[in-house]
Amino acid sequence: MRQIALAELKDDLSRFLRLAASEEIIITRHGKAAGVLIGFENEDDWFDYRLEHDPKFLRRVADARDAIRAGRGARLEELPPASSTQ
Repeated sequence: MRQIALAELKDDLSRFLRLAASEEIIITRHGKAAGVLIGFENEDDWFDYRLEHDPKFLRRVADARDAIRAGRGARLEELPPASSTQ
């Protein structure tokens, strides 16, 4: 993890955005952490980030886990086979 002053970031944002694709960059203001710059190498990384931080998605995952713990899930072996569309 790299730290960079806000003034330096503003001077060369493109370079730091490229660096952020491989490591988080902590942005500091007056020597104190003020934010973080996160880059994405590709669209899949962007999609993953959005899912990991989407409150509705996280709530659905938690609800599904609760349902499984309560015995309201289905085992893969119990599901009907997928129909083939060849």
